[in-house]
Amino acid sequence: MAPEDPFDILERGETMKIQNRREFLQISASIAPMSLIAAAGVTASSSAAPAAEKGMRLGLIIGVGKDPEAAMKKVHDLGLPTCQPSTEDLSPEMLERLKAALGKYQIEATALNSSGPGPAQYDFYHGPETIGLVPRQYRQARATHFKKAIDFAKQCGIPAIHTHFGFIPENPNDPVYAEVIPALREVMQYAKDSGLNVLYETGQETPITLLRAIHDVGLDNQFINLDCANLILYGKGNPGDALDVIGHLVRGLHAKDGLFPTNPRELGKEVAIGQGKANFPVLIRKLKALNYRGPVTIEREISGPKQMEDIKKEKVYLEKLIA
Repeated sequence: MAPEDPFDILERGETMKIQNRREFLQISASIAPMSLIAAAGVTASSSAAPAAEKGMRLGLIIGVGKDPEAAMKKVHDLGLPTCQPSTEDLSPEMLERLKAALGKYQIEATALNSSGPGPAQYDFYHGPETIGLVPRQYRQARATHFKKAIDFAKQCGIPAIHTHFGFIPENPNDPVYAEVIPALREVMQYAKDSGLNVLYETGQETPITLLRAIHDVGLDNQFINLDCANLILYGKGNPGDALDVIGHLVRGLHAKDGLFPTNPRELGKEVAIGQGKANFPVLIRKLKALNYRGPVTIEREISGPKQMEDIKKEKVYLEKLIA
């Protein structure tokens, strides 16, 4: 059987049931700032330029499937200098193949995306009980998986891991909140000991709840991947306003757009950049004011020819804003 095209669907494990957001190839960016990476003694790839010389740069989140070389070739052919590889396969074989592909195409891998075992349904009803470290029944297995992902990233020369950690409770007095904080701290400490950063992707909680959790975990290698659409899709906030709360912690950006939910049973709709409520001119301006110097990674959660058409248009649009 021919290898699955990594541009179509994110790779799944046998026990993993991924719905909605992560079914599609994810195209997005997340990264720790280059100064922190240098301080940690970690480089994104052998071809990576010094941090201070980089600034904002475009990237792509891409499921590597069973063929990391084909995935990196797609990134290269789009003329994008960075990527966020996404995989559940943390085997030594995948590590060597991905590392070789990054080197061959001179792509800077800015963060590794991985979710771990068990179902993950990105919606209002099943999301709270299936995503990240929040659900008790998957918590330990996923903490173990994230540690393996940290080891994988370090050996591959990737300076951070990034994922959704779940619907962190808004109420700090919720007993589940008190359980989740130590679980997060365990993963963050493991990453810190390995010299890596961890990026929380926004979406399932309000910015202030995410900030509270980061403070309560209390480690200095925790940062945020601002998904420009997810806050909108989940009805949790506006990404531009969120920068007033968490902007100082943003080290990655998913360049994605969306519309607020109007049906209380369904997430809002993800759309091409410029057709939603993210307002990228304002976002990029505010990020520049914050001296953000990380990648800006495109994510378009559809499949088929329209996906590539939109990605190419978004690349041109974002290049102009960044310039």
